[in-house]
Amino acid sequence: MQLPLLALAMASFGIGTTEFVIMGLLPEVAADLHVSIPAAGLLVTGYALGVVVGAPIMAIITNSLPRKATLIGLASMFVVGNFLCAIAPDYAFLMAARVVTAFCHGAFFGIGAVVAANLVPPNQRASAIALMFAGLTLANVLGVPLGTALGQAFGWRSTFWAVVVIGILAVSAIALWVPRDIPHAAGNILREFGVLRRPQVLLTMMLSVLASASLFTVLTYIAPLLRDVTGLAPHTVTYVLLLFGVGITIGNILGGRLADWRLMPSLMGIFIGLAVILVTLVFASPHAALTVATVFVWGILVFAVVAPIQVRVVDAAIGAPNLASTLNQGAFNLGNAAGAWIGGASITLGLGYADLPWVGAALAVVALGLCMVSQSLERRDGGLVAAREGAACEEC
Repeated sequence: MQLPLLALAMASFGIGTTEFVIMGLLPEVAADLHVSIPAAGLLVTGYALGVVVGAPIMAIITNSLPRKATLIGLASMFVVGNFLCAIAPDYAFLMAARVVTAFCHGAFFGIGAVVAANLVPPNQRASAIALMFAGLTLANVLGVPLGTALGQAFGWRSTFWAVVVIGILAVSAIALWVPRDIPHAAGNILREFGVLRRPQVLLTMMLSVLASASLFTVLTYIAPLLRDVTGLAPHTVTYVLLLFGVGITIGNILGGRLADWRLMPSLMGIFIGLAVILVTLVFASPHAALTVATVFVWGILVFAVVAPIQVRVVDAAIGAPNLASTLNQGAFNLGNAAGAWIGGASITLGLGYADLPWVGAALAVVALGLCMVSQSLERRDGGLVAAREGAACEEC
Protein backbone atom coordinates (compact mmCIF):
# COMPACT_ATOMS: atom_id res chain seq x y z
CA MET A 1 0.00 0.00 0.00
CA GLN A 2 3.00 2.33 -0.16
CA LEU A 3 2.34 3.59 -3.70
CA PRO A 4 -1.25 4.77 -3.03
CA LEU A 5 -0.08 6.52 0.13
CA LEU A 6 2.81 8.04 -1.84
CA ALA A 7 0.35 9.38 -4.42
CA LEU A 8 -1.73 10.99 -1.66
CA ALA A 9 1.43 12.40 -0.10
CA MET A 10 2.47 13.93 -3.44
CA ALA A 11 -0.84 15.75 -3.69
CA SER A 12 -0.65 16.90 -0.08
CA PHE A 13 2.88 18.19 -0.83
CA GLY A 14 1.55 20.42 -3.59
CA ILE A 15 -1.43 21.61 -1.55
CA GLY A 16 0.76 22.31 1.46
CA THR A 17 3.23 24.26 -0.63
CA THR A 18 0.62 26.54 -2.15
CA GLU A 19 -1.01 27.12 1.25
CA PHE A 20 2.12 27.96 3.22
CA VAL A 21 4.57 29.44 0.69
CA ILE A 22 2.67 32.72 0.51
CA MET A 23 3.88 33.50 4.03
CA GLY A 24 7.50 33.47 2.89
CA LEU A 25 6.62 35.75 -0.04
CA LEU A 26 4.50 38.37 1.75
CA PRO A 27 7.03 41.20 1.20
CA GLU A 28 7.37 40.36 -2.53
CA VAL A 29 3.62 40.01 -3.10
CA ALA A 30 2.89 43.22 -1.17
CA ALA A 31 5.46 45.20 -3.15
CA ASP A 32 4.37 43.84 -6.55
CA LEU A 33 0.63 44.32 -5.98
CA HIS A 34 1.05 47.63 -4.10
CA VAL A 35 -0.60 46.56 -0.83
CA SER A 36 0.60 46.53 2.78
CA ILE A 37 2.11 43.42 4.38
CA PRO A 38 -0.93 42.96 6.69
CA ALA A 39 -3.16 43.18 3.59
CA ALA A 40 -1.01 40.58 1.85
CA GLY A 41 -1.33 38.47 5.00
CA LEU A 42 -5.09 38.35 4.36
CA LEU A 43 -4.30 36.06 1.42
CA VAL A 44 -3.64 33.45 4.11
CA THR A 45 -6.98 34.26 5.73
CA GLY A 46 -8.80 34.16 2.37
CA TYR A 47 -7.38 30.74 1.56
CA ALA A 48 -8.29 29.38 4.97
CA LEU A 49 -11.85 30.71 4.76
CA GLY A 50 -12.11 29.12 1.32
CA VAL A 51 -11.32 25.77 2.93
CA VAL A 52 -13.89 26.37 5.66
CA VAL A 53 -16.65 27.25 3.18
CA GLY A 54 -15.59 24.71 0.58
CA ALA A 55 -15.30 21.71 2.90
CA PRO A 56 -19.05 21.14 3.52
CA ILE A 57 -19.97 22.10 -0.05
CA MET A 58 -17.50 19.66 -1.58
CA ALA A 59 -18.50 16.98 0.95
CA ILE A 60 -22.10 17.22 -0.30
CA ILE A 61 -21.11 17.30 -3.99
CA THR A 62 -18.73 14.35 -3.78
CA ASN A 63 -20.66 12.19 -1.31
CA SER A 64 -21.95 9.65 -3.86
CA LEU A 65 -18.86 9.65 -6.10
CA PRO A 66 -16.18 6.92 -6.10
CA ARG A 67 -13.28 7.87 -3.87
CA LYS A 68 -10.59 7.63 -6.55
CA ALA A 69 -12.52 9.77 -9.04
CA THR A 70 -13.19 12.29 -6.28
CA LEU A 71 -9.52 12.56 -5.38
CA ILE A 72 -8.53 13.02 -9.04
CA GLY A 73 -11.17 15.73 -9.49
CA LEU A 74 -10.13 17.60 -6.37
CA ALA A 75 -6.44 17.47 -7.30
CA SER A 76 -7.28 18.76 -10.80
CA MET A 77 -9.21 21.65 -9.26
CA PHE A 78 -6.07 22.44 -7.27
CA VAL A 79 -4.04 22.66 -10.51
CA VAL A 80 -6.54 25.09 -12.06
CA GLY A 81 -6.56 27.28 -8.95
CA ASN A 82 -2.79 27.62 -8.92
CA PHE A 83 -2.76 28.43 -12.62
CA LEU A 84 -5.12 31.33 -11.86
CA CYS A 85 -2.83 32.47 -9.03
CA ALA A 86 0.15 32.50 -11.39
CA ILE A 87 -1.60 34.76 -13.92
CA ALA A 88 -3.35 37.01 -11.37
CA PRO A 89 -3.15 40.64 -12.61
CA ASP A 90 -4.03 42.25 -9.27
CA TYR A 91 -4.69 41.65 -5.57
CA ALA A 92 -8.44 40.98 -5.92
CA PHE A 93 -7.91 38.39 -8.66
CA LEU A 94 -5.19 36.68 -6.61
CA MET A 95 -7.48 36.55 -3.57
CA ALA A 96 -10.27 35.00 -5.66
CA ALA A 97 -7.86 32.48 -7.19
CA ARG A 98 -6.62 31.50 -3.72
CA VAL A 99 -10.21 30.87 -2.63
CA VAL A 100 -10.84 28.70 -5.72
CA THR A 101 -7.73 26.69 -4.90
CA ALA A 102 -8.81 26.34 -1.29
CA PHE A 103 -12.16 24.77 -2.16
CA CYS A 104 -10.46 21.46 -2.95
CA HIS A 105 -8.26 21.49 0.16
CA GLY A 106 -10.59 20.36 2.95
CA ALA A 107 -12.32 17.65 0.92
CA PHE A 108 -9.03 16.26 -0.41
CA PHE A 109 -7.39 15.96 2.99
CA GLY A 110 -10.59 14.77 4.65
CA ILE A 111 -11.37 12.06 2.11
CA GLY A 112 -7.70 11.25 1.63
CA ALA A 113 -7.24 10.64 5.36
CA VAL A 114 -10.14 8.16 5.41
CA VAL A 115 -8.81 6.45 2.29
CA ALA A 116 -5.34 6.18 3.84
CA ALA A 117 -6.82 4.68 7.02
CA ASN A 118 -8.71 2.09 4.94
CA LEU A 119 -5.51 0.92 3.25
CA VAL A 120 -3.89 -0.40 6.47
CA PRO A 121 -4.78 -2.53 9.52
CA PRO A 122 -6.79 -0.73 12.25
CA ASN A 123 -3.83 -0.43 14.61
CA GLN A 124 -1.84 1.49 11.97
CA ARG A 125 -4.47 4.08 10.99
CA ALA A 126 -2.81 7.07 12.65
CA SER A 127 0.54 6.18 11.11
CA ALA A 128 -1.06 5.86 7.64
CA ILE A 129 -2.73 9.25 8.03
CA ALA A 130 0.59 10.68 9.19
CA LEU A 131 2.26 9.20 6.09
CA MET A 132 -0.26 10.94 3.86
CA PHE A 133 0.26 14.19 5.78
CA ALA A 134 4.01 13.68 5.36
CA GLY A 135 3.53 15.40 2.02
CA LEU A 136 2.23 18.41 3.89
CA THR A 137 5.22 18.40 6.20
CA LEU A 138 7.62 17.86 3.32
CA ALA A 139 6.06 20.93 1.73
CA ASN A 140 7.44 22.88 4.67
CA VAL A 141 10.83 21.18 4.44
CA LEU A 142 11.29 21.63 0.68
CA GLY A 143 8.28 23.29 -0.92
CA VAL A 144 8.07 26.43 1.21
CA PRO A 145 11.79 27.30 1.45
CA LEU A 146 12.48 26.41 -2.18
CA GLY A 147 9.30 28.18 -3.28
CA THR A 148 10.33 31.20 -1.24
CA ALA A 149 13.80 31.20 -2.78
CA LEU A 150 12.34 30.75 -6.27
CA GLY A 151 9.89 33.61 -5.72
CA GLN A 152 12.59 35.91 -4.38
CA ALA A 153 14.85 35.15 -7.34
CA PHE A 154 12.37 35.08 -10.25
CA GLY A 155 9.23 36.71 -8.87
CA TRP A 156 6.47 35.24 -6.73
CA ARG A 157 4.49 34.06 -9.77
CA SER A 158 7.21 31.55 -10.65
CA THR A 159 6.45 29.72 -7.40
CA PHE A 160 2.84 29.15 -8.43
CA TRP A 161 3.90 27.92 -11.86
CA ALA A 162 6.12 25.36 -10.13
CA VAL A 163 3.17 24.25 -7.97
CA VAL A 164 1.07 23.76 -11.12
CA VAL A 165 3.66 21.25 -12.34
CA ILE A 166 3.63 19.47 -8.98
CA GLY A 167 -0.16 19.27 -9.14
CA ILE A 168 -0.12 17.68 -12.59
CA LEU A 169 2.33 15.03 -11.35
CA ALA A 170 0.12 14.34 -8.32
CA VAL A 171 -3.00 13.87 -10.47
CA SER A 172 -1.08 11.38 -12.60
CA ALA A 173 0.15 9.47 -9.53
CA ILE A 174 -3.37 9.20 -8.06
CA ALA A 175 -4.72 7.96 -11.39
CA LEU A 176 -1.99 5.31 -11.62
CA TRP A 177 -1.58 4.11 -8.04
CA VAL A 178 -4.72 4.63 -5.97
CA PRO A 179 -6.96 1.53 -6.21
CA ARG A 180 -10.49 1.80 -7.57
CA ASP A 181 -12.14 -0.54 -5.06
CA ILE A 182 -11.89 1.72 -2.02
CA PRO A 183 -14.73 1.02 0.46
CA HIS A 184 -17.28 3.83 0.45
CA ALA A 185 -20.84 3.69 1.70
CA ALA A 186 -22.60 6.80 0.40
CA GLY A 187 -25.32 7.63 2.91
CA ASN A 188 -27.64 10.55 3.41
CA ILE A 189 -25.10 13.35 3.61
CA LEU A 190 -27.54 15.84 5.16
CA ARG A 191 -28.44 13.33 7.89
CA GLU A 192 -24.74 12.77 8.53
CA PHE A 193 -24.42 16.44 9.53
CA GLY A 194 -26.15 15.29 12.71
CA VAL A 195 -22.71 14.12 13.81
CA LEU A 196 -22.07 17.75 14.78
CA ARG A 197 -24.46 17.28 17.69
CA ARG A 198 -21.99 14.96 19.42
CA PRO A 199 -19.96 16.83 22.08
CA GLN A 200 -16.74 14.90 21.43
CA VAL A 201 -16.86 15.74 17.70
CA LEU A 202 -17.39 19.43 18.42
CA LEU A 203 -14.69 19.51 21.09
CA THR A 204 -12.19 17.84 18.76
CA MET A 205 -12.96 20.29 15.96
CA MET A 206 -12.52 23.16 18.40
CA LEU A 207 -9.10 21.72 19.21
CA SER A 208 -8.31 21.86 15.49
CA VAL A 209 -9.32 25.52 15.37
CA LEU A 210 -7.23 26.46 18.40
CA ALA A 211 -4.17 24.47 17.33
CA SER A 212 -4.13 26.14 13.92
CA ALA A 213 -4.89 29.59 15.33
CA SER A 214 -1.95 29.25 17.71
CA LEU A 215 0.29 28.33 14.78
CA PHE A 216 -0.84 30.92 12.25
CA THR A 217 -0.93 33.85 14.65
CA VAL A 218 2.86 33.61 14.59
CA LEU A 219 3.68 31.75 11.36
CA THR A 220 1.85 34.19 9.07
CA TYR A 221 4.30 36.90 10.13
CA ILE A 222 7.38 34.74 10.66
CA ALA A 223 9.28 36.31 7.74
CA PRO A 224 9.04 39.93 9.03
CA LEU A 225 9.67 38.68 12.59
CA LEU A 226 12.90 36.98 11.54
CA ARG A 227 13.97 39.97 9.43
CA ASP A 228 12.99 42.90 11.64
CA VAL A 229 13.34 41.46 15.16
CA THR A 230 16.00 38.76 14.85
CA GLY A 231 17.88 40.66 12.14
CA LEU A 232 18.25 37.79 9.67
CA ALA A 233 18.92 38.45 5.98
CA PRO A 234 16.14 37.45 3.52
CA HIS A 235 18.07 34.44 2.20
CA THR A 236 18.68 33.26 5.78
CA VAL A 237 14.93 33.31 6.42
CA THR A 238 14.64 30.61 3.75
CA TYR A 239 17.00 28.35 5.70
CA VAL A 240 15.08 28.92 8.92
CA LEU A 241 11.85 27.96 7.14
CA LEU A 242 13.64 24.86 5.90
CA LEU A 243 14.62 23.94 9.46
CA PHE A 244 11.05 24.59 10.62
CA GLY A 245 9.90 22.18 7.92
CA VAL A 246 12.31 19.52 9.17
CA GLY A 247 10.83 20.01 12.62
CA ILE A 248 7.23 19.55 11.50
CA THR A 249 8.22 16.45 9.51
CA ILE A 250 9.61 14.93 12.69
CA GLY A 251 6.55 16.10 14.60
CA ASN A 252 4.17 14.55 12.06
CA ILE A 253 5.80 11.12 12.42
CA LEU A 254 5.98 11.49 16.19
CA GLY A 255 2.31 12.49 16.39
CA GLY A 256 1.21 9.43 14.43
CA ARG A 257 3.16 7.11 16.72
CA LEU A 258 1.87 8.82 19.86
CA ALA A 259 -1.73 8.65 18.62
CA ASP A 260 -1.41 4.90 18.03
CA TRP A 261 -0.01 4.60 21.57
CA ARG A 262 -1.92 6.91 23.97
CA LEU A 263 -3.86 9.59 22.14
CA MET A 264 -5.29 12.05 24.68
CA PRO A 265 -2.42 12.09 27.20
CA SER A 266 -0.03 12.67 24.30
CA LEU A 267 -2.19 15.48 22.93
CA MET A 268 -2.28 17.28 26.27
CA GLY A 269 1.47 16.97 26.65
CA ILE A 270 1.98 18.44 23.18
CA PHE A 271 -0.17 21.49 23.97
CA ILE A 272 1.78 22.09 27.18
CA GLY A 273 4.99 21.96 25.16
CA LEU A 274 3.57 24.38 22.58
CA ALA A 275 2.71 26.97 25.21
CA VAL A 276 6.18 26.73 26.73
CA ILE A 277 8.06 26.95 23.43
CA LEU A 278 6.05 29.96 22.22
CA VAL A 279 6.80 31.85 25.41
CA THR A 280 10.44 30.90 24.91
CA LEU A 281 10.30 32.39 21.39
CA VAL A 282 9.30 35.78 22.85
CA PHE A 283 12.55 36.01 24.77
CA ALA A 284 14.69 34.24 22.18
CA SER A 285 13.63 36.36 19.18
CA PRO A 286 16.35 39.05 19.52
CA HIS A 287 19.04 36.34 19.43
CA ALA A 288 19.61 34.54 16.12
CA ALA A 289 20.92 31.20 17.40
CA LEU A 290 18.27 30.87 20.10
CA THR A 291 15.52 31.83 17.67
CA VAL A 292 16.57 29.22 15.12
CA ALA A 293 16.67 26.47 17.77
CA THR A 294 13.30 27.53 19.19
CA VAL A 295 11.64 27.61 15.76
CA PHE A 296 12.89 24.07 15.12
CA VAL A 297 11.40 22.71 18.36
CA TRP A 298 8.20 24.69 17.71
CA GLY A 299 7.91 22.93 14.33
CA ILE A 300 8.17 19.50 15.99
CA LEU A 301 5.44 20.27 18.51
CA VAL A 302 3.04 22.17 16.31
CA PHE A 303 2.54 19.37 13.78
CA ALA A 304 2.51 16.52 16.29
CA VAL A 305 -1.13 17.43 17.02
CA VAL A 306 -2.43 16.80 13.47
CA ALA A 307 -2.66 12.99 13.28
CA PRO A 308 -4.01 12.59 16.84
CA ILE A 309 -6.76 15.15 16.26
CA GLN A 310 -7.69 13.67 12.87
CA VAL A 311 -7.94 10.14 14.30
CA ARG A 312 -9.95 11.36 17.29
CA VAL A 313 -12.55 13.14 15.17
CA VAL A 314 -13.00 10.09 12.92
CA ASP A 315 -13.42 7.84 15.99
CA ALA A 316 -15.92 10.23 17.56
CA ALA A 317 -17.88 10.59 14.30
CA ILE A 318 -18.54 6.90 13.74
CA GLY A 319 -21.08 6.55 10.94
CA ALA A 320 -19.96 9.69 9.13
CA PRO A 321 -16.14 9.49 8.93
CA ASN A 322 -15.73 11.12 5.48
CA LEU A 323 -17.89 14.09 6.42
CA ALA A 324 -16.28 14.56 9.84
CA SER A 325 -12.76 14.20 8.45
CA THR A 326 -13.52 16.78 5.77
CA LEU A 327 -15.19 19.20 8.17
CA ASN A 328 -12.22 18.84 10.52
CA GLN A 329 -9.99 20.13 7.72
CA GLY A 330 -12.32 23.09 7.57
CA ALA A 331 -11.87 23.49 11.33
CA PHE A 332 -8.08 23.47 10.95
CA ASN A 333 -8.33 26.17 8.31
CA LEU A 334 -10.83 28.20 10.28
CA GLY A 335 -8.02 28.30 12.81
CA ASN A 336 -5.61 29.31 10.04
CA ALA A 337 -7.86 32.20 9.10
CA ALA A 338 -8.45 33.20 12.70
CA GLY A 339 -4.74 33.04 13.49
CA ALA A 340 -3.75 35.13 10.47
CA TRP A 341 -6.45 37.67 11.33
CA ILE A 342 -5.52 37.73 15.04
CA GLY A 343 -1.86 38.26 14.14
CA GLY A 344 -2.67 41.09 11.74
CA ALA A 345 -5.10 42.72 14.17
CA SER A 346 -2.54 42.48 16.97
CA ILE A 347 0.03 44.28 14.82
CA THR A 348 -2.51 46.92 13.79
CA LEU A 349 -3.35 47.51 17.47
CA GLY A 350 0.29 48.14 18.27
CA LEU A 351 1.85 44.81 19.22
CA GLY A 352 5.22 44.07 17.68
CA TYR A 353 6.12 40.95 15.72
CA ALA A 354 8.03 39.69 18.77
CA ASP A 355 4.85 39.85 20.89
CA LEU A 356 2.80 37.52 18.69
CA PRO A 357 4.09 34.30 20.35
CA TRP A 358 2.39 35.42 23.58
CA VAL A 359 -0.92 35.26 21.75
CA GLY A 360 -0.08 31.87 20.25
CA ALA A 361 0.83 30.51 23.69
CA ALA A 362 -2.48 31.69 25.16
CA LEU A 363 -4.39 29.85 22.44
CA ALA A 364 -2.40 26.66 23.16
CA VAL A 365 -3.35 26.92 26.84
CA VAL A 366 -7.04 27.20 25.90
CA ALA A 367 -6.65 24.09 23.72
CA LEU A 368 -5.11 22.25 26.68
CA GLY A 369 -8.18 23.15 28.74
CA LEU A 370 -10.49 21.73 26.06
CA CYS A 371 -8.45 18.50 26.02
CA MET A 372 -9.08 18.16 29.75
CA VAL A 373 -12.81 18.76 29.26
CA SER A 374 -12.93 16.19 26.45
CA GLN A 375 -11.12 13.56 28.49
CA SER A 376 -13.38 14.24 31.48
CA LEU A 377 -16.48 13.71 29.31
CA GLU A 378 -14.96 10.57 27.86
CA ARG A 379 -14.42 9.09 31.31
CA ARG A 380 -17.92 10.02 32.35
CA ASP A 381 -19.47 8.44 29.24
CA GLY A 382 -17.31 5.35 29.26
CA GLY A 383 -15.06 6.38 26.39
CA LEU A 384 -15.94 6.75 22.75
CA VAL A 385 -18.00 3.57 23.00
CA ALA A 386 -20.91 5.80 23.94
CA ALA A 387 -20.42 7.81 20.75
CA ARG A 388 -20.52 4.63 18.68
CA GLU A 389 -23.65 3.41 20.44
CA GLY A 390 -25.22 6.84 19.93
CA ALA A 391 -24.43 6.68 16.24
CA ALA A 392 -26.08 3.26 16.02
CA CYS A 393 -29.19 4.63 17.71
CA GLU A 394 -29.29 7.59 15.29
CA GLU A 395 -29.14 5.21 12.31
CA CYS A 396 -31.99 3.16 13.82
